[in-house]
Amino acid sequence: MEQKNERTAEPQVEFLVARVKNGDREAFMKLVAAYQQKVFILAYSMVRDREDALDLVQEVFLRLYEKIQSYRAGESFQAWLMQIARNLSIDFLRRKKTRKKDSLDGLDLDRADLATDREDPGCFQTGELIHRAVQALPEKQRLVFILHHFDDLKYEEIADRLGIAVGTVKSLHFKAIQNLRKTLAPSLGGAR
Repeated sequence: MEQKNERTAEPQVEFLVARVKNGDREAFMKLVAAYQQKVFILAYSMVRDREDALDLVQEVFLRLYEKIQSYRAGESFQAWLMQIARNLSIDFLRRKKTRKKDSLDGLDLDRADLATDREDPGCFQTGELIHRAVQALPEKQRLVFILHHFDDLKYEEIADRLGIAVGTVKSLHFKAIQNLRKTLAPSLGGAR
């Protein structure tokens, strides 16, 4: 259902992008409002720290503003933007790893739990549960899940990007969904 909404919104997004390319700041702010939550979720799922993810969101939209002329009409804007977010998150993790060799093992996830959204703490807690469940997936399952659900890529595109067979992508995605259902069902009130 979300993919249909993205496809329906695409003409409006194309219109906003065209306006941003002509220097329209209001159109830029509308793009930010439309995509900042998705960018945050992707960044947070990769860097595992709320403050770092918020910094990355700002960096992603700054990069978007700088690179908007390179966006080609007809491409999926969301996939293009999420690629920027993923690349910046990977760069961030590389920089952090060179500064502190054990940075990925030493990230304090408990601290992130204390920084809740005051307006809707239930939404943030559910998001935190989903984030942890996605992070607990085996690496290849997690990557396929993120590419499919956050970057809106088709199985064939994921297979091409990762250099694996489409059947392998489908299998990894299916296993990821099964694992997420098992993990999240008790917390979100579903059956196992």
